[in-house]
This record gives sequence, C-alpha cells and structure tokens, in this order.
Amino acid sequence: MSIHIVALGSECPGGVGPGEEIMGQGQLQGGLLWSYLGHGALVGPCDLESSLHNPAFMEYTSRVFGDVTVVVRDCPSWDLLDSDWTSVRKVLEQADILVIKYSVTDKLAFQQVRNGYAPRLRPLLRHWGVPVILVAVGARLNDEGPPCTCPLCASDWSSCVPHSEGLQLSRDLGATYLELPSLNHVFVGRYFGSVLEYFMIQCLKHKAKERPEKRRGNKVNELRPPHLEQPGQTNTLVSKNESCFHSRLPPIRVEESSFSQDMQWLLERGVQFADVAFYAGDSGKELGWAHAAVLCAVSPYFRQLLLGPKTRERPQSRCVCRERDAGPHSLLSTWDGGIIDDMPRSEGHLTGRLSRLVVKDPLLCMCLWETLMFIYRGAWEWEHLQEALEEKLKSSLAVSQLMERIRSLIGRERGPRDTPSARAAQLGPQTLVNLFNSPLYSDVIFMVQGSVLPAHRAVLVARCDVMAAMFSGKYAEARSRVVPIHGVSSDTFLSFLEYLYTDSCCPASVLQAMAVLVCAEMYQVKRLQHLCEVCVCAYLQSMPSRELSSTGISVVRLLRRAKCHNAEQLYVWLLHFIANNYLIFSHKPDFLELSEDEREQVERLRWPSRGYLQELSEYQQRRRKLRKSRCIVM
Repeated sequence: MSIHIVALGSECPGGVGPGEEIMGQGQLQGGLLWSYLGHGALVGPCDLESSLHNPAFMEYTSRVFGDVTVVVRDCPSWDLLDSDWTSVRKVLEQADILVIKYSVTDKLAFQQVRNGYAPRLRPLLRHWGVPVILVAVGARLNDEGPPCTCPLCASDWSSCVPHSEGLQLSRDLGATYLELPSLNHVFVGRYFGSVLEYFMIQCLKHKAKERPEKRRGNKVNELRPPHLEQPGQTNTLVSKNESCFHSRLPPIRVEESSFSQDMQWLLERGVQFADVAFYAGDSGKELGWAHAAVLCAVSPYFRQLLLGPKTRERPQSRCVCRERDAGPHSLLSTWDGGIIDDMPRSEGHLTGRLSRLVVKDPLLCMCLWETLMFIYRGAWEWEHLQEALEEKLKSSLAVSQLMERIRSLIGRERGPRDTPSARAAQLGPQTLVNLFNSPLYSDVIFMVQGSVLPAHRAVLVARCDVMAAMFSGKYAEARSRVVPIHGVSSDTFLSFLEYLYTDSCCPASVLQAMAVLVCAEMYQVKRLQHLCEVCVCAYLQSMPSRELSSTGISVVRLLRRAKCHNAEQLYVWLLHFIANNYLIFSHKPDFLELSEDEREQVERLRWPSRGYLQELSEYQQRRRKLRKSRCIVM
C-alpha cells in the first residue's frame, strides 16, 4: 500500500519567485517533509507512480510503518497554480494528504495564499474530503528580545503572520493548524510527525476497507498500530426540551427563558411598585395599574405622555381608524389635575409619584388589561393579542380597529415584512434594553466600588427573588434610594443587571464569566448561573492545545470555585475537560491540588488512556525489533 502526500508552499522566507529554480536537493534536505522522513527518503519518482510524474514537483519516496510506501510531491512555488492549473489539479486529485506550508516571517506570501489561492482550493478540498495540514514554520521576531511565538504578542505583527490569521485560514480550509518555531527533531518529529502519522493511519484504514481481503494467512502476524479513539465533541448548550448527544464531555443544561412570565407577574402582582393609574374617560372608574418604566421602554407614546411637565410634549397619535374630526389625543390623556407627587424630589422619577392617565378610546378602555399584558410580555405576541381581543369584543371590525390603535400606541405600523418572526426579533426581551443603566424613571441607585448604577425596583423585583425580598420586606433597602453593594466589582454587577434587563449575558473572558456566576449564585438567579457555565465551557473549548498549556488561567482553581458556588454542571464538565486534556494538565503544578477522589476520576476518564499508551509503547518496541531483524537479513 502507498500514501500520496502533496506539499504546497515554502517554509523558507521569500519562497520561490517567478523564474527561479524550484528546489535543489540541498534545499530539499532542509525541508519539513524531508526532515521528517529522514535518511530513508529517495529522490525521484516511484516506479508505480511514473504516470503521474510532473517535473514541476520535486518527488521523493520513503517507507513508514515497515512496508508502507510514502510518495511525496513537493512544490514550493504557488505560481504553478496560475501557469499550469490542470496538471496541479491532477496531482491534487491523487493526494491522500495535503500539506500547506508557509513562513511566519513572510507575510506577503501568506496574504497571497490566503486571498488568491486558498479560495480556489477550498471547494475542491471539501469535495474530495482530503485531510489538510497547515504548517506555520519559523519564529516571530521581536525587536527588544528573543524570538517569541506567543499568540498574544503583537510586537511583530506588522512584518510577521499572527497566530490568529493562520488559525482563521486553517478554519476556512478545514485544516489542522500547527506552528513549528524551527525544523529540529523535537518539533518535526513530535508535533508534525504525530499529526501526519495519525492521518496516514486513518488513510491506511480507509484503503484497507476498500480493497478486497487477500492472503489472510499473512495478515495474522502483520504489525498493526493500536487504535486511538478520539474524545467526543460536546453540545455545550442543551435546553430542557432538547435531547443531548452522547459524548465524553457532558452537556450544560440551561432553563428556558422566563422573561415574559416574570413581566406578566409584575403586571398582575407588582402593585406595590406601580406608579401609573388608568381611569375610564366616560365614568372615571379606575381600570388598572402599571409601571411607567416598562411603558416608556416599550412605547414612545407613553414616553412623551409621562415625561415631566417641563419637557413633556403632547404625543402625536397615528391612529388611522378614528373620525376625521378627532384630535391627535384620542387614545389617552393625562388627568386634569396633572401628576400627583406624594414625595417630591429634585430629579428623576420618584417613589411616591403617581401618574394618572385617562383612557378616552372606548375599545381600548374595554381591553386595557389585554393591551397591558401584551406590552409587558414584550409586545411581540400579536397572534395571542388578536385571539384575546376576538374573544372579548366578538367583532372582527372592532378587533381590526383596536389592533391598529395598539400599533400606533407602541409606535409600530404594519409593513410588508410584518411577520411574527420579524416582530419577535425586534422586540421580545430586548424591550427593556433602553432602561438598562439609564436614569429614566430610576427609583434606586446601586453604589458599587464608587460607581453609580441606576436601576428600577419594578424590574428587579420581577426578575430576581432575592431583590423582591430585599425591596418588599422590612429591610433598610426597601426604604432607601441608595443601596451599597459589597463583595462584587462594578463590572460584574453591571453584567448581572444587564441580564435582568435583557435576558442575555456575554462575558468577555473566562474570569469575568466566573465572577458573574458567583454574583448569580449570590442572588439565586439559576438561569444566569447556567449561562455563565456555558460561557466558561465555550471559552475553554475554543483554546488550542498550545494556548491551553501556556495560559495563566488555572482550570483546577476554576474547578474549586465551581464546587464552592454550587455550579455542579460546570464542576463535572471541568473534571471531564481535565481528563480529555490529561497530557497538558497533569504536568502543571496545580494538578496536585485535586482531591484524591477527583484525581481518581480524572485517571479513570483520561485521554489517551493508560492502556493505549502501553499498547503504543509495545507497538513501537516491536517495530524497532522488526527493523533490526530486516537489517540483519539484508
């Protein structure tokens, strides 16, 4: 059996220019693949492959795994793809493995490959399913110190290829990305060689399944490498109503959003924090209560109507179903007596301030509760609103008129793309985003490390049970406008408030995600805690092995914090993550901080397993003995 390897690009700075000699044997022997194959490589095409011989490619052969022939076709010049694309494509069609090389100190050549040649190769590689190895050779040079290959080092990005750009190119090509600071036996043999051998083994297994089985008797004593099972990938985020995949890394389950239910509870039971009262225009009967902060966040009509007397302007109603002689204020108006202030203060919306609104439209007066429920649940469930109005009004004409008036009330007109999905994308939990960290109708101020963070008691009470107990009970916070927060940084508490207002959380790093997780556990917001667990898992999984081994983040200490703050899902996931990356974490000093039970579980789940390493060692010993015996016979 034979394996065809095609190598494109040059690992040397400057590469090969147009008209230059492609590669001499001296240059060849200093190359990446020649360094890996060693002294057993022979220059020249294999007899079996003479029909595919192309003079533009430097061809040489060698043997691996005892009796497997490796045919390498190496072309350092990318110009061949422009001058003779047909012959290059024929060679690529026969390739079992494709190796793309570039020098990290030759940024111009890398940009030509990324912008010009990679888009041409990408569809072919996806169609053929050829494994690709993208190798960055060389050390990035710093002006003030020794060579550095750290992906966070930006001192030489102007002249060298950054780690992030090489990694992005590998993702575009579906390739395995490697960085080799030099072509010595450590980097070439251990790093590049292990990856290349893995793909060669997979290629041999695939070819063995395709060809018919012959000479069964000779296969009994054939030397075969041990099989290494790859660790499974995890579906990190799994909702309660979704099925999870079986994998080595356990999934993190996150509860469904309760944002709409929380806001509905606020409308139904949050009368203690209500500051807007509605009255019927004809009878003066009280119709219900609401919260100015929520109304103003959803509707620009309410925002204009409920502003202070100095800046308030009359709202312009865009209702098209009223009579022509009707004024622009046919839906709502303020009470003739104005706004009552029980506890006057200098600025902002006050705790004792009550706004009274008169509902002048008879249809809106009959269905005010359904309209408020629609607004509080995010102002996007139009179908449910229409069903509720049809059940109450029993008239399709009246329902159509009231629906148009509600659209004008919240500042939305029906358009050609007014679909349910479009409405849900525009509104939903994002309706309160304008209130986040805004002094508009703020009735509480949090003092966190000297930072002033305005908030709204109604939203806090609806979204957090601890906040509800704090502001509703006989605590000092219930009577004070300024509430100090201790033990939490301002950025962390601001992220916590952002979740309460927007139902989303996007920490910028692993440490910030853990800090928000601790804050969520302090205020008993389970869903936010699970979202932070997902963020931590996603950040750790996105790190390549090289960055994971050099990062200053201690995964073992993250494990300790997860256990301390009742993050059980994250605790179990980190144990499996340490086991899946055993060769990296077992050499770190903090690995000894694991308890005896934790270390036993990691040893049981470790990858690669002890059994595989023992089989690999025995296989390598038998292969050395077999080579020695063949040399003696020769």
